[in-house]
Amino acid sequence: MRVIAGTARSLQLKTLDGLDTRPTTDRIKETLFNMLAPYLYDCIFLDLFAGSGGIGIEALSRGAMEAVFVEKNPKAMACIKDNLKHTHLERKALTISSDVMTALYRLEGEKQFDYIFMDPPYNQELEKQVLTYLAESDLLAHQGVIIVEAAKDTSFDYLDELGFQIIKEKVYKTNKHVFIEPSGRKEIC
Repeated sequence: MRVIAGTARSLQLKTLDGLDTRPTTDRIKETLFNMLAPYLYDCIFLDLFAGSGGIGIEALSRGAMEAVFVEKNPKAMACIKDNLKHTHLERKALTISSDVMTALYRLEGEKQFDYIFMDPPYNQELEKQVLTYLAESDLLAHQGVIIVEAAKDTSFDYLDELGFQIIKEKVYKTNKHVFIEPSGRKEIC
């Protein structure tokens, strides 16, 4: 796994051995960031279930002002910190070693995020728990977007009840990226 573009371009990132994390492949990460690239500069990015930190690090490398990484696995968090140091992006990063829900409570009132990215373990409905919390939270900035990486067959049919809508969905072989924003958001020209 490597950084695709930006200040840390081509640098290799460490990943954990085994199946505890599923690093997003370079090809899928490149597709995701090609969609986000025009909007990343100076944004504040939240990487939930961060694994080895590859997504948040890519955002920082491409111009995000700050990224917060949330990961409860101590080995994965050590990997994130090593990767941040290796890419010289540690000054723009905040790492939180805890479960995602505890981290969200801690961040409430402290920050607002332009992008909230999550890649939870598949088929456990953890994304639904996070989205339910975010529906009543102030963590998402006014024009912010939530991006969920999920198994291809994951249903998001409950979003309307939470006051969210899907604005884009990119489906791959076994998974997908779902782009979500609050319903009824007015476009700013």
